[in-house]
Amino acid sequence: MQVLLVYKKTHEPVHDEALGHLQTVLESHGEALKVTLRPRELVKQSDFLGRDLVIVLGGDGTLTSISHNIDDATLVMGVNSHPRAGDPEGSVGFYMDSDVDTFAGDLEAVVAGSAIVNRLPRLQAVIETTSGNRFTTDPALNDLLIANTHQYAPSKYRMTRGEQDTFQTSSGLLFSTWFGQHAWLTHAAPMDAFTACKAEATAEQAGDHCFVLARDLPTAQRQKAPWAHMAWTGESTVLVSDMHRGYVVPDGWDEVHFNRGATITVDARGPPLNLLTFRHTMLEKVAALG
Repeated sequence: MQVLLVYKKTHEPVHDEALGHLQTVLESHGEALKVTLRPRELVKQSDFLGRDLVIVLGGDGTLTSISHNIDDATLVMGVNSHPRAGDPEGSVGFYMDSDVDTFAGDLEAVVAGSAIVNRLPRLQAVIETTSGNRFTTDPALNDLLIANTHQYAPSKYRMTRGEQDTFQTSSGLLFSTWFGQHAWLTHAAPMDAFTACKAEATAEQAGDHCFVLARDLPTAQRQKAPWAHMAWTGESTVLVSDMHRGYVVPDGWDEVHFNRGATITVDARGPPLNLLTFRHTMLEKVAALG
């Protein structure tokens, strides 16, 4: 089995000790596992080619920062190097279902083929410029932001979804997957709007639907087109920019810029991520958060 281990490089004892433990466990499997180590800061897309398993050691941020390099055929195992359960300064590790204490047994489950494979949807935007060039952004596991590059300036755009059409002036559009709803969306969305929207959602739709929030939308625009304030939808959302310069930011990492007149199409049909868990499914973990 070809394995890539990507780790968080901080030189903090807790992370160094976790890395040392993982290396010892991996080495105990001998030639059955061909392991390559890469620090997160130096990993390249080519490092992921031909891998059967990618192990990510760190926290959720470590995983989301490199997950855009991982295709929809590779298994991904998240290992929390500093769980908050043992230290209030540690990481929640929502996507990191393994830790130092459980890693050896969890790896055995991976090798035996008995781990739970969760196919997580990812958001993706396609940008078409006025000159006809097309760009596809990196897939986002949690959320994707479209906004004016100048955060003090309003985001202006025409938005359509199906037969619905409106013009908005907001602080930008925030898209979120079902699994990423607790990352940014629950903090950005008005509680009443989020509660009403979530009441319409079902777990069965999690694979191809997403939340869409127009941030800081004026009251008059909310009343005129309530569908465009906040929604849970399986349809593509299409924007035509009326901003001098805007950007798409998947999972808070790489920015893709566009100019006035560009068309941006967003949905949750990017290549899914095959994330492994060992005790509960990811749907069960989301449900436990409420």
